[in-house]
Amino acid sequence: MRIGFVGGGTGGHFYPLMAVANELNQQAVKPELYYFGPSPYNHEQLEKYGIKHIYCPAGKLRLYFSIQNIIDIFRNFFGVFIAIWKLYVLYPDVIFSKGGYTSVPILTAARLLSIPVVIHESDAVPGRANKMAMKFARYIGIAYDDAAQFFPQEKTALVGIPLRPEVKEVPADPFAFLNIPNDKPLIYVTGGSLGAERINNIIIRSLSVLLPNYRIFHQTGSANLEELKLTVQTLLGDSPLLQNYYLQGSVSGETVSALMSAASLVITRAGSTTLFEIAYHGKPSIVIPIPEDISRDQLTNAYAYARTGAASVIEEHNLTQNLLAQEINTIISNPEQIEAMSKAAKETFIGDAATKIASTLISIGDEHGS
Repeated sequence: MRIGFVGGGTGGHFYPLMAVANELNQQAVKPELYYFGPSPYNHEQLEKYGIKHIYCPAGKLRLYFSIQNIIDIFRNFFGVFIAIWKLYVLYPDVIFSKGGYTSVPILTAARLLSIPVVIHESDAVPGRANKMAMKFARYIGIAYDDAAQFFPQEKTALVGIPLRPEVKEVPADPFAFLNIPNDKPLIYVTGGSLGAERINNIIIRSLSVLLPNYRIFHQTGSANLEELKLTVQTLLGDSPLLQNYYLQGSVSGETVSALMSAASLVITRAGSTTLFEIAYHGKPSIVIPIPEDISRDQLTNAYAYARTGAASVIEEHNLTQNLLAQEINTIISNPEQIEAMSKAAKETFIGDAATKIASTLISIGDEHGS
């Protein structure tokens, strides 16, 4: 059996594919696994799960004006023809798509070649690729009840989000794993796999106010890490407060698990995979979604998650140093609120998404191959 994967260029799209691949590798069938698309988000993960990368170009259609939009129209056009050729040669029994712009050529080719497609929508409002694919998809998994209204009821199921095993395996002593003393509340700040410039800047400008009371682990994304280090050094100099601050560009799945377990509070964007990782670990959070004019899904995700009581939302245009510090202090100083938010987060999590999707792929692939 051959199963193809395709989906976006960020960790939020990529890592759920790896979670499903891990489940497929446990199956007696032992299918061959392929990842279609441009350069994958993480080559090491493909090797870890025995997935072969098949190059297929794809173009991104941005919500804002860019000359790249014109170039990417042609990239998508040629990508469809390349996808048809490569799918015809391999002819997978089923394709699993996480959506995103990289999936468009492959899903178009799969439809033309009558290859069954399974899609998964992580967001409360579906993206354009999944809207396109829903008409011919055999099965649609969703993470939020809110998304059900956009898809055909007869083939849609609420499954949650597949989480990679590394994020679910908690070390016996997460503080020892992180080499961080357990003497102050730990705040884990993450802007997602690529980082978040606005959050990074606000956190750094707030350090002198926050670090006397908290330890902060700040995952910034790798692009501006060195510049941020210099800024922190300029602002704090040789202050002893620096020993309470941990700055890192990217972190492994194992480190994410330890941070989620050790943290008293998580500050995050509203990427659905990160929100479900927070929910799995039952942590209170402050969610700062990407503005709606840049990303259509994050604002909806943030409020869909916050309605459960698991998080508070600060929209980026309202974000200030004082407001963020006040919200942090309000949550951490109130044990009853922390307990209520933690309970709501745990109740939000839906388990076994990877297992359910892997079983569906095996079933459809077996049917197609027979």
